[in-house]
Amino acid sequence: MQRFSHKNKHLSGSDPTILIIGSNGQLGWELCKKGKSHGFNIIPTDIPKFDITDPAAVKTAVNQPGLSLVINASAYTAVDKAESEPETAFAVNRDGPAYLASSCNEAKIPLIHISTDYVFDGTREEPYLETDSISPIGIYGKSKAEGEGRVRLHLKEHIIIRTAWLYGIHGNNFVKTMLGLGKEKETLRVVADQYGCPTWAADLAGAILTIAGQIKERHDIPWGTYHYCGKGKTTWHGFAEKIFELAKQYDSFAIKKVIPVTTAEYPTPARRPLNSVMDCSMLINNFGISLIQWQKSLATMLSQNPTPINQTTTTTQA
Repeated sequence: MQRFSHKNKHLSGSDPTILIIGSNGQLGWELCKKGKSHGFNIIPTDIPKFDITDPAAVKTAVNQPGLSLVINASAYTAVDKAESEPETAFAVNRDGPAYLASSCNEAKIPLIHISTDYVFDGTREEPYLETDSISPIGIYGKSKAEGEGRVRLHLKEHIIIRTAWLYGIHGNNFVKTMLGLGKEKETLRVVADQYGCPTWAADLAGAILTIAGQIKERHDIPWGTYHYCGKGKTTWHGFAEKIFELAKQYDSFAIKKVIPVTTAEYPTPARRPLNSVMDCSMLINNFGISLIQWQKSLATMLSQNPTPINQTTTTTQA
């Protein structure tokens, strides 16, 4: 973990400006929504206006006057599709962060980069630590792991945050897919032997902006890699059951039963880690950020938007 004793000159002063890359995604949307209340001016950018795989476009975006910090919330997240589109996955998840980190280094601007639990193979029985060896088992995870490496290579003043099982009001995700399918089907088969920590995008956005605020105020930032996810663990099956238990307060559903199945019974083009649970104590200790119980966050999200249903049933992962 690297520490620097100087105060970041870019984040000093009132209402510093943050560039949010991936502003149309579920996390980027929350970052833009919450940014002002955390004392930041926000510049949102995303496709089709901005292409992270274009080094010239990246350099131009990072060199905007008055920019204080870059948050990269963009990613190629189609886990299964990545197996047949590896070039695109690596271009977005590896090369894009490399261009960003290099441009940030030249501009002397720090970067917060979002990564994933999929950098791990899921064979560890205990929660994963930041210091555990990575061993991704699919193209998505491999591309994100290499993206982390490029950020570390090109920029010292970086924070990498790995998250897991991300969901939210905006964009496609597991919660909204389940609600949509629950309207149509009486039974659903959901995997019950993969474990993880559901993470509400709004909670993650709040944590990221808290870190951004500390970059502005603190003289000694512990740069490096961290984990952040919802508190407590469950399976996809347990997650689905809780979604319907809570959502039935607000709407009617056709679903009568969520049937637990094994990973072997539900084959997918990309393998998934059986254990995606991550230890977040380093982030808690270094930045004073508290985790929120995943069931509580899910209840809050559904109370704010009782029927958030995907336009499609394509599930994306962070």
